[in-house]
Amino acid sequence: MALDRVWIRTLGDGLIRADQVIGISTHRTPALSGKPGRWLLTAALGMPAGSGSSEGWDLTNLHRTLAQADAEPKHAPEALAQVLARFTTSSTAGILIPVVCDSARGEVRFDFTPFDGGNGNGNGVPLTKVITRDSVGV
Repeated sequence: MALDRVWIRTLGDGLIRADQVIGISTHRTPALSGKPGRWLLTAALGMPAGSGSSEGWDLTNLHRTLAQADAEPKHAPEALAQVLARFTTSSTAGILIPVVCDSARGEVRFDFTPFDGGNGNGNGVPLTKVITRDSVGV
């Protein structure tokens, strides 16, 4: 599997390796202090994260935020899964960057920057975007 050479940029936690992703989802944050909630695109990683209280210890998967928008990015999890599936059969290495195109409409695209400066195999035109089936908004 070639996903060990593809990294995904998170919103605030740096990079995660694509082969560590075990789930992709969206969810809405609660509204706080009169500010509306935001929609988050998150990746679940195959490692535990825990928190505790006087009631006990709670373990869950570690989640990392990839993008946030005002509207639900409805198709973003499927689009990211399709992009990652394409990389499983290639020798491409680089960074996949979730980009919010239109926050009000929940549009997210995924740009890719190869490490070799080419199209991932050392020649050709640099790949700057991974276009999914809906290039206007995902």
